[in-house]
Amino acid sequence: MIRIIFCLLLLFSTTVTAADNPRVLMQTTMGDMVIELYADKAPITVKNFLQYVKDGFYNGTIFHRVIYDWLIQGGGYDQNLQAKETRPPIKNEAANGLKNTRGTIAMARFTDPDSADSQFFINLDNNTSFNHKGNSRRTYGYCVFGRVVKGLKVAEAISAVDTKEKQGFVNLPAKPVVINYMKIISGD
Repeated sequence: MIRIIFCLLLLFSTTVTAADNPRVLMQTTMGDMVIELYADKAPITVKNFLQYVKDGFYNGTIFHRVIYDWLIQGGGYDQNLQAKETRPPIKNEAANGLKNTRGTIAMARFTDPDSADSQFFINLDNNTSFNHKGNSRRTYGYCVFGRVVKGLKVAEAISAVDTKEKQGFVNLPAKPVVINYMKIISGD
């Protein structure tokens, strides 16, 4: 009897956790996306991302790197290609078991595994080369912290825009794709 009650409590707590995952609406010049965040798997990353959302940091930023059917990256530059000032980098949580599969959102970073701040990318393919495989700089991977649950077609359309090279940016949309705003719509 105790085992049955424990199993039911475990099942109920798992259901509640999944239902409580924060969701963020990303409104872009090409349409809307809703992103569900996995705070249970990437608590530091989700907290960081949500703080940027609450601060209005992403409003007016652009997707500065788009590669057809592979990924779209944004969250760091304004429409004049000026880098926005960020908070300190966060610890990389890529060892959380989540994979860089189609539709997931992950943190962009530099060579140092713990160098992610505001930039993120949405995977439009199963990008297994981005997954955590070890603890070295080359194998640590990129932290997945959520998934696009509505509007993946918008991300696909963004990846298909014409691109150009400008001011050191490669794969920059020829016509800016702007994140008008992001807002938390549930779970926080």
